[in-house]
Amino acid sequence: MNGPHDLGGAHGFGPVIAEDNEPVYHADWEKRAFALVMAMGYTGVWHIDTSRHARERTPPAEYLASSYYQIWFTGLKRLLVEHGLVSEAEIVAGKSLSPPASLPIVPAEGLVEKLMADGSYERPAAAPAHFKNGDSVRARVMNPHGHTRLPRYVRGRAGTVAAIRGCHVFPDAHCGSDEEDPRWLYSVSFAAPDVWGPQGRAGDEIHLDLWEPYLETA
Repeated sequence: MNGPHDLGGAHGFGPVIAEDNEPVYHADWEKRAFALVMAMGYTGVWHIDTSRHARERTPPAEYLASSYYQIWFTGLKRLLVEHGLVSEAEIVAGKSLSPPASLPIVPAEGLVEKLMADGSYERPAAAPAHFKNGDSVRARVMNPHGHTRLPRYVRGRAGTVAAIRGCHVFPDAHCGSDEEDPRWLYSVSFAAPDVWGPQGRAGDEIHLDLWEPYLETA
């Protein structure tokens, strides 16, 4: 979907100002919010694509006014309600008002190792890759209502296949379902001036990993 999470190339938001020696967390509640999101991911009730889309569905004014972990926590609350694990009344009350759902328990022992384990999304291919290294491709012009990993700033722009990453779960189909629909994934290079116009410095490149359905022959 087109939303406030996809701001690449948008004007009017001012410069990105980096904070010197920025801490990982600015407040203790951010640690807890992140831990809750990770713990719920471990239960398998939903997956990373569903979680990302839950954050993306935050209304624009609320999204832009929120901090990073506020957005994560808002997405978590949305998923908990949508999956019937808590009610809106319980969120307002800040406590359970009915018996809890039965979910897998996240054990403390080995927790970090389990959460940091490399869970690959690569899958066997059902068909040969349509593109090869060096092919000229163009990112499709598309405005999907659901989740997508194709940034708006490269839609309609031409690039070159720089590498083939294998066949991976397709996030657009996977979001909100268990359908993995594996598709080929490519690293595509775009010349900066072709994306940003005169503001793009000659010689600079942008590399994006893009799924096959996002691409067409240029």
